[in-house]
Parts: sequence; structure tokens; C-alpha cells
Amino acid sequence: MRTLSRSTSRCTRRITIGVAGAALIGLGMASPAPAAPAPDTAAHPYKAPQPYVFSYGYNNHLSLGGGNFTVGGRVYVTVNLNSGATHYGKWVVARPGQRNPGGTFHVETRIPYHCPPGKNGYARGYDEATRTWSPKLPVSICVRFD
Repeated sequence: MRTLSRSTSRCTRRITIGVAGAALIGLGMASPAPAAPAPDTAAHPYKAPQPYVFSYGYNNHLSLGGGNFTVGGRVYVTVNLNSGATHYGKWVVARPGQRNPGGTFHVETRIPYHCPPGKNGYARGYDEATRTWSPKLPVSICVRFD
């Protein structure tokens, strides 16, 4: 066995290599490095963006749009009261958008846009291809009391 020294700016480090190990390293036949663990896809630095929904008024109706859905995939757009009751629901197809990333959609509901203040419901989009719901978007839903 022999000792090799390598100097650094602060101290001298010594590495001990066996004769057989030195011979293998000299021949390029060093022992293989331990196998790297399998990559964890959940910890991958790039994660697909989450789909989202936004609201706007068009023709005095509540209109919804969304982005980051699967292009060409079906999206279920729903407007629910805070109690969970569905007030509006429709299947649409996400198309490539010019202003929004990923697959986008735009839907005009039959819900009046100008409602009294207060968010008594929410809108969401469900991407059928990825089985992913968008976050809840608080909206005002006009409900008739007869």
C-alpha cells in the first residue's frame, strides 16, 4: 500500500490506495460507482402548470375562460353554489390559445353577470385527460327568490 498526498490551500490531504486498487485505476478498471437512486418524479424541478379558470362579463352573462388544460382534451366547466349544488355545467374542448398557455376554453353561461356583491359560489374546470381540477374561483351567482 502507498500514500499519495495532494495539497490544498489550507491543509494537506492524504489518500490511501491499495496496490490492487491503484493497478485497476491505472488500467481504467476502477470499481463501479454505486448506482444512483431512481429519480423521484414528484421531486422533479419542472412540474406541469396547474389548470386555472377566470371569469369575465360578456353579453351581460357570466363568462368563464381557462388555461393550462390539455390541448384537444375535454374540460368540464362547472359553476356551483357554496353549498355544493351545481348551478351550471358544460363539457367543452380545450383549444390552443393565443393569450393563455396550454389548452384554453371560453364559455358563456346563462347566469347574469351583474349580481349583488358577495361571492356565493365558485367556478372550476376539470381536465379529463389529466384528471385534474382547477382551483376554485369565487364568483357571484344570481339566484331568484320566488
